[in-house]
Amino acid sequence: MTPETCSMHFRPARNWMNDPNGLIRHDDRYHLFYQYNPHGPTHGYLSWGHASSVDLVSWTEHPVAIEYTPTDEIFSGSAVLDAQNTSGLGVAGAAPLVAVYTLAARTGERQTQGIASSTDGGHTWAPYPGNPVLDRGSAHFRDPKVFRYQGADDAYWVMVAVEAVERRVVLYRSDDLITWDYLSDYGPRGATEGVWECPDLFPLAVDGDPDDVRWVLLISINPGGIAGGSGTQYVIGHFDGVRFVPDDAPPRRPAGAVATRAELAELDWLDHGRDCYAGVTFSGLPDDERTLIAWMSNWEYAGGLAVDDEAPRRGAMTLARRLSLVRRQGRVLVRQQPVAPATDPGSALSDTSLTSDAPLQTELPARCRVEVLAELPPDGHLRLDLGGSALVEVDAAAGELRLDRRPRAGAMPDGFASVESVGITTTGIVRLEIWLDHDSAEIFADDGTRVITDLLAERGRTLVVSARGDEVLIRRLSVDAVRVDDTRYTAWHDAGVASMRGA
Repeated sequence: MTPETCSMHFRPARNWMNDPNGLIRHDDRYHLFYQYNPHGPTHGYLSWGHASSVDLVSWTEHPVAIEYTPTDEIFSGSAVLDAQNTSGLGVAGAAPLVAVYTLAARTGERQTQGIASSTDGGHTWAPYPGNPVLDRGSAHFRDPKVFRYQGADDAYWVMVAVEAVERRVVLYRSDDLITWDYLSDYGPRGATEGVWECPDLFPLAVDGDPDDVRWVLLISINPGGIAGGSGTQYVIGHFDGVRFVPDDAPPRRPAGAVATRAELAELDWLDHGRDCYAGVTFSGLPDDERTLIAWMSNWEYAGGLAVDDEAPRRGAMTLARRLSLVRRQGRVLVRQQPVAPATDPGSALSDTSLTSDAPLQTELPARCRVEVLAELPPDGHLRLDLGGSALVEVDAAAGELRLDRRPRAGAMPDGFASVESVGITTTGIVRLEIWLDHDSAEIFADDGTRVITDLLAERGRTLVVSARGDEVLIRRLSVDAVRVDDTRYTAWHDAGVASMRGA
């Protein structure tokens, strides 16, 4: 039986998971590696877990790919296809996959970059005997993202990594993935309160125009995100193969500087929720299919989330998201579009007036897509009660989208109770696309340029839609159940995942 899980969000059958690593599309499959503890549901013994998919929705979990050693844990990194065998690590003419990752000394004294190669499609990996391939003598040099850069005269590999405590992105180049030369650095700028982690750098065409290509730099930060705790900022600019230069440079701030909420709101954030961190993109895809997955949690409480005694695990990934650049009101923004699971048509209504004394109610499946198109008056207020666990609100007067998950946060860890907010356009028709799993919400607004991702406490199965103030016109409200069949996954789990994972 093929061990496929058709759930909306990938999560391993057991144990701890955090950052996505080594995302690559190869041989018609998407490969997702991730920070993984083979021994239990707590953060430790970090190794690379492995899952793969043909559609970014249904995942096959595989055995651990790269395991920790007596001296080093295997921290975050990336994977590339070395199509021309520049590394010399191919076998019998087969181009290798090469993983580039952080060797984190278990003493905490040093972080260096190592590589491993695979010639069987990413299932087994051979660490390079000359590791580490890059050592800065630093205890906080980590999270290499590597890509192939095509310059005017030659092509070479570029590594984007971080000096986490210095809040600096550092760039290197290599001809063979083994010998690396320093190029430049970026930072500290923008949000600098917490350490910087998991950078990514990639080109995208603005509004699909090949004559207007910008580069997007992602930087995850913990703490100091826009919603508190972990978060990911992005900067748009140009990269010439040596240096990244922002179009509109965020202000310089010393490492550790605490910014006000207003100062953070001036920056660009990948997600305005609490639970979208360490997101990076797949290699092996064309630029117009740039796709990201992030860890759906927050370091403020990730280790305190409850686990199932029979199958203890912590951690899940967000939905995969296609990225693009769009121009909105004179600014260039990242747009995210979820790679959606299939749905079955459910309840729907259209052209319905909503008043404060006449709320709407409908069934809310455990996993579903909710779409709302609404017209609000200038002081209008639209509220969606998500089964009692959270409130989604559009406040026209404030020009704001909010997600309030305090209603059932009492049983959750400290730091979980929160209200997230982001400014959105509330004139004309407001459209929300909400993807609900049994324990999470991902809300896409303003055509995907504003996103809120939050874990949720246990929720009921009724959606209540209400208005406050003047009448709100619901142009369309639909709730479609996600087509999910977890039976194959459950059978596979019961057949022996626990023994495979060393639990």
